[in-house]
Amino acid sequence: MLEDKLFYPSVSILRNQIDFTKVPFSDRGSRLMLFLAADEPSLYIRLAERLTSIDQHIEAYLKRPPLITNLSFINLDDNILDYESVTYPYAIYCKTELGDFGITFADNNKIAVGLPQNKVCGIRFHVSPQLWKKTEQGGEFKSIRNLTYSTNGKIIQNSIDPERGGYRVTLMVESGDDSTIILEIANEPENITDIPPFSNLCEAAEMRWKDWFQRVPPVKEPYLLTYSLAWWVMANNLVKPLGRIYYEAMMPSMVNYVGMWLWDSAMHALAYRHIDAELARNQIRVMLDCQLPDGMLPDAVYDEGIIAEIDHPIKAEVTKPPILAWAALKLHETAPDIGFLQEIYIPLVRWNAWWFSMNDDDVDGLAQYNHPYSSGLDDNPLWDYGMPVESPDLNTYLCVQMGSLAIIAEILGLDAEAAMWRRRSAAIVQRMIEDLWDEEKGVFQAMYENQPVNVLTPFNLYPLWTGQLPDHIRERLLQHLLSPEEFWGEFSIPSVAYHDPHHDPETMWRGPVWVNINYFFIEALHQIGEDRMANELKQRTLDLIRSQPGIFEYYNSYTGTPTKTAAQAFGWTAAVFIDLAIQISRAA
Repeated sequence: MLEDKLFYPSVSILRNQIDFTKVPFSDRGSRLMLFLAADEPSLYIRLAERLTSIDQHIEAYLKRPPLITNLSFINLDDNILDYESVTYPYAIYCKTELGDFGITFADNNKIAVGLPQNKVCGIRFHVSPQLWKKTEQGGEFKSIRNLTYSTNGKIIQNSIDPERGGYRVTLMVESGDDSTIILEIANEPENITDIPPFSNLCEAAEMRWKDWFQRVPPVKEPYLLTYSLAWWVMANNLVKPLGRIYYEAMMPSMVNYVGMWLWDSAMHALAYRHIDAELARNQIRVMLDCQLPDGMLPDAVYDEGIIAEIDHPIKAEVTKPPILAWAALKLHETAPDIGFLQEIYIPLVRWNAWWFSMNDDDVDGLAQYNHPYSSGLDDNPLWDYGMPVESPDLNTYLCVQMGSLAIIAEILGLDAEAAMWRRRSAAIVQRMIEDLWDEEKGVFQAMYENQPVNVLTPFNLYPLWTGQLPDHIRERLLQHLLSPEEFWGEFSIPSVAYHDPHHDPETMWRGPVWVNINYFFIEALHQIGEDRMANELKQRTLDLIRSQPGIFEYYNSYTGTPTKTAAQAFGWTAAVFIDLAIQISRAA
């Protein structure tokens, strides 16, 4: 029967399925992003780079204008040509009255434009310095990437004219049977002397993408389209090593989150383990290789540096939840590698020690968040009343981490250390019960200044994941989780309980559904033997993601639609969909 068959993704499935007006057309390893303009027949090119050497503000890249704008196709009369686009992961074809203009990646730094056969036509675009501004003494123009353009066609016109703080470039060509224009954006552009025919470059790009999809496990047909899109995200968001990025690694979003984030990298490894164990390991290595001398791991790593402190909404050190050991074990289950566990064990031990040595002001054995962003739940109302906060989610992560370290230690033959980690894991559960459990409300409370934070979130239920709770506590938490008024609504699991006055379905961590949190609860439910509930949550999560035409950062908790501020082509949503689709397809 059709519902029992498994199907493989392919590049053809994604024909016209990716909206390149909203997400970048790129290529595995590249930091170049090409977009189709939404309201005019033109394109533009941005860089997935922070470029803090020209603007030190860590979020300046979010407002930086494109490097190339108004990239248009023109005819002999210098008129801009309208087009209709046909898109694939490897190419965009812009159909005009003169014929097809094609776009593909020649390599990580080169975008190739194919011209209609035997026509006089070309391209026009505007290029600006990366940063220009007036100063008290005059002004500044800065640039950090060089642009070259070249063609194998016969040049009819090549002009560079000043325009709006930059330059307008016009390149008119008498094309042959298979002519190409190359736009190269790099620190040190090559001296290109031999430009291949466009069809050769397009075929090579198609083969790269076909090779990627051919490694992917099959899934059931209902998941195939979103599954294919998810695997596109997992390749499109990869960038090659550069600067502080020592391994090929994945950005959560090339537009909204430039760099590698700590717990995102762990989630990305979940998907990569199904096709390339070494690529999965490198998502963990890229963070551990930037460990600070005191054992802390930074919040994020990017080409030119790390982010380990942020000054808003307060100034403090910033990291992310400790889930790397858990992710490493998930990877080890799929592709065992004792050498890798030996490599990461001591750095993970040092990170665990940092949490208790630098984040336990009252020395009660429970760690605290000193900055809201260290939770990964940036604007959740748990942090509205002040910092630091002792929270059940953090101490659950630490319990799971120490349980994972126990298993790693056993694999490495360190039996005494394994026993120690298990004792510490059990001790932190007991401490949470003593200090954070509220018998009347039936939840674990986050504490600020020794007072409970009066907000109900799924993070108040997190200790389910420890698998070490007394029966009556476990049952109380499950009652909350299964309550339609709290968490088990049509779209589960909201990041703040539906009935809580703080709930806002549109604002980041104040109500929307985040599927990585669903994944953690699926893990927890399986661990405590609630397989039916875990499988229902898997299905709900898959259905939520595939109900939308893209893959989004988070979803409105009432409508299931993405919010206006949610990033698109988002990494861990793609990774979660992939892992759950494989799980549910194999279970059949």
